[in-house]
Amino acid sequence: MKSGIYALIFILIFVLPVQQISSRTTEQYNIFEITMEGPQKGNPFTDVRLRAMFQFKNRILEPEGFYDGNGIYKIRFMPDTPGEWRYITSSNVKELDGQTGSFTCTPAGSGNHGTVEVRDTWQFGYTDSTPFYPVGTTCYAWTSQPESLVKQTIETLKKSPFNKIRMCIFPKQYSTYIQNEPPLYPYKGSKEEGFDHMRFNPEFFSYFEERVKDLRELGIEADIILFHPYDWGKWGFDTMSPEANELYLHYVIARLAAYRNVWWSLANEFDIIRSKTDTDWDNYFRIIVECDPYQHLRSIHNGMRWYDVLKPWVTHLSVQTPYFENIQDWREIYLKPVIIDECVYEGDIPTDWGNLPPEEMVNRFWIGYTRGAYVTHGETYLHPDNILWWSKGGKLYGQSPDRIAFLRQIMTEAPAEGLIPFHNLWNKEMYLYKTGEYYLFYYGVNQQKYAKIRLPEDRKFRIEVIDAWNMTITPVEGEFSGVTDIQLPGRSYMAVRAVVNTN
Repeated sequence: MKSGIYALIFILIFVLPVQQISSRTTEQYNIFEITMEGPQKGNPFTDVRLRAMFQFKNRILEPEGFYDGNGIYKIRFMPDTPGEWRYITSSNVKELDGQTGSFTCTPAGSGNHGTVEVRDTWQFGYTDSTPFYPVGTTCYAWTSQPESLVKQTIETLKKSPFNKIRMCIFPKQYSTYIQNEPPLYPYKGSKEEGFDHMRFNPEFFSYFEERVKDLRELGIEADIILFHPYDWGKWGFDTMSPEANELYLHYVIARLAAYRNVWWSLANEFDIIRSKTDTDWDNYFRIIVECDPYQHLRSIHNGMRWYDVLKPWVTHLSVQTPYFENIQDWREIYLKPVIIDECVYEGDIPTDWGNLPPEEMVNRFWIGYTRGAYVTHGETYLHPDNILWWSKGGKLYGQSPDRIAFLRQIMTEAPAEGLIPFHNLWNKEMYLYKTGEYYLFYYGVNQQKYAKIRLPEDRKFRIEVIDAWNMTITPVEGEFSGVTDIQLPGRSYMAVRAVVNTN
């Protein structure tokens, strides 16, 4: 039966005269969009089914379409291969069904590396093989703030070291730190009279996706949190019916999956969302896998209890913990990249999750990286207008971002492949290495006067002493092999880098 359907589609696309042929070109990993007019009666969000089949040679991808309001329907597609793509739409509505066309995909331009994917089991890279080192920050509800604050957040991100941001779709309330109503809501209705969870507000999603586009232009991955518990009955978005949750996922994926910088985070602190079970989370993961043609990265963030991250639809670990001792065990058990997405935030609020000194935030970044994981930043400094970066965005006031930028540079100078973490619990030695080529030792809060390092005896290495806090790199005169003592200044946050001398 299915083979007959595909034969008919082949005839429609490649044999019959093509209608509505488009002369448009779309850059690789950018968005090609089909726009059509259709019915407005009833509930177009639930009554109308729409998708398209895009074909390049023997490859077929099938994104779903969505209703964008005012009788407008759209299908978005991200081509991943240069050349001519053809498409045909299918729908239960006559005027949306059987629309055919084509477009030319041109090669990716400068700075366009494609999507981020898992590489070499524990690492990340773009589809064009460029390495990607996640250097993330947390800014949960920045898109739900007044426009002036949103613009300020974007300007801050332009000058920051961050290439990934954790952000919610739904608005958020939490303690006294974020209580404001958002300018727009994701559903039709109102807070006072209630929201219709089966009718979306296209204006809200249009605004949200423009912010995702802003991030894309900055080279920042949008780690989009689909569900969170910080509603507490204020809007009811955390207690929607299973049918509404599934409709929401289909709609969000249809609108956002074609943006190359999207990651899916099923939830923040999933185990605190009491309205959903592990079976529900399994189902939501399946929907994403089935509906996302591009298989963007997928994770789920824990509160106290972990979801079963061994399940195949989880691409990487998104962990909340201030304790890093088990990172290497997690790597070996789960065989997936580890991101410590919440390790406590730099700031000065009275709660213990938000008053980390900047030195310790930097220290945790270095510990995480040298143990083979990645770490995400957050900032919670008290503000006269209650604008904390972690929740609302705005400006960064902490001392860690510059030093995180310094670490990011150190990591981009490391070998792109083959780095292995080593941690000796007995002498608290931590380092990353590529056998015979590269060694990066880190000593944390310890303040020894010298470091005893062990290098291969059959090769010569040049050595540099790195001050992670003061952001200095000091070459050590000479060449070194075997067991070597390297003098240090006797203060915390020091590192030693040894690189094989190829001269």
